[in-house]
Amino acid sequence: MLGPYRDVLSRPGALAFSSAGVIARLPMSMVGIGIVLMIQALYDSYGLAGSVSAAYVLAQAVCSPQLARLVDLHGQARVMRPAVTVSAGALVGLVACALVGAPVWSLYATAVVVGATVGSFGALVRARWSHVLDDPRALHTAYSLESALDELVFVVGPILATTLATAVTPSAGLIVPVVGMVLGGFWFLAQRGTQPPPHPREVVTAPDGTPVRRRSVMRSGGMVVLAIVFVAMGAIFGGTDVSTVAFAEESGRPGLAGVILAVFACGSMISGLLYGARHWTTPLWRRFAIGMVALALGASLFVLVNSMAMLAVVMFVAGFAIAPTLINGNGLVQDLVPRERLTEGLTWVGTSLGVGVSVGSWVAGLLIDRQGSHGGYLVVVGAAVLAVVAVLGSLRVLRAGAAGSGDADADGRTALDDAATPRGDARR
Repeated sequence: MLGPYRDVLSRPGALAFSSAGVIARLPMSMVGIGIVLMIQALYDSYGLAGSVSAAYVLAQAVCSPQLARLVDLHGQARVMRPAVTVSAGALVGLVACALVGAPVWSLYATAVVVGATVGSFGALVRARWSHVLDDPRALHTAYSLESALDELVFVVGPILATTLATAVTPSAGLIVPVVGMVLGGFWFLAQRGTQPPPHPREVVTAPDGTPVRRRSVMRSGGMVVLAIVFVAMGAIFGGTDVSTVAFAEESGRPGLAGVILAVFACGSMISGLLYGARHWTTPLWRRFAIGMVALALGASLFVLVNSMAMLAVVMFVAGFAIAPTLINGNGLVQDLVPRERLTEGLTWVGTSLGVGVSVGSWVAGLLIDRQGSHGGYLVVVGAAVLAVVAVLGSLRVLRAGAAGSGDADADGRTALDDAATPRGDARR
């Protein structure tokens, strides 16, 4: 099983940028929960903690795709070095404001700056793999590896943030993300040899010579479908997190919530590694749909849970459908957007996932207050149904995009069939 992973990591520079990317991604699993834990402890308000965290997530959702567009135009290092500097400084500022009991507006302001400049290192890493590898099979393995590493970050991050915030000091849960952002980020960006070349904006003209504005990648029908599905998937994850915490408290064992959530991520990490070790001949769009149906079936089991042990089993089983579905979704982005705008496309689906997590957490929290943890799990089931309906109702769009038959950019280049053309030679 490890052979394909050894092969891709043996490529020049691959192990170094993938390792740096893991460290740089720590903030994605620690900042949100770290903000909640710190502000709740220092200001004694869950409402304020949740709203400041939501401001961070919303700023990230709005600004990350725009930051990714600049990366595609000017290069990763040129854009992200100042962005990482600003984001790390703002996160330190947020901690300082909270420690001195600064006015509430300062918490929102610094949180928004952090979210606006944090970017998506997951998208940057995957863009490098697409630049380094020209074999679709190897790229499938590399994407699977990164999805497994994402899950590892989500296993370690929340537990580490919670432990530091409760056992050391409320602000300690945000110190590790700052260190990871700076050390991992600058280590990653210093590796110029594997950085995809920038694609400066070209002057695109209509047949009559009139300048034409380059369209957003979200003008693609397939990308819209992916964004909707990833929002629903995020709602599954967000609702599951909150509901699991509530269920653990109802069971009198709140300390096990983090362990149960880690089991969820472990199931996904294992399935991602297994999935990436094999070459699949089934079309990518079909695998994505099958994975989404499997995830929905696993999520529907939450309503039957009546003990912590049963919850752990259901979480592990449901987790097995996560990584393959995310891998296939990110793979579809390769077929739906021009190569020179890949970072932007990958960031959009990642951002959609984050928005879904926030929405799922919020709606599940409202129902939990009224009906208990099972009310939250109903939100999870509802989000799963929405995702399946969106996928099954849009199979024709996804299939057309994967076949390169309908997604064209404003400059007239169309996506080529990934199965027929090696990734490194595709010109969209």
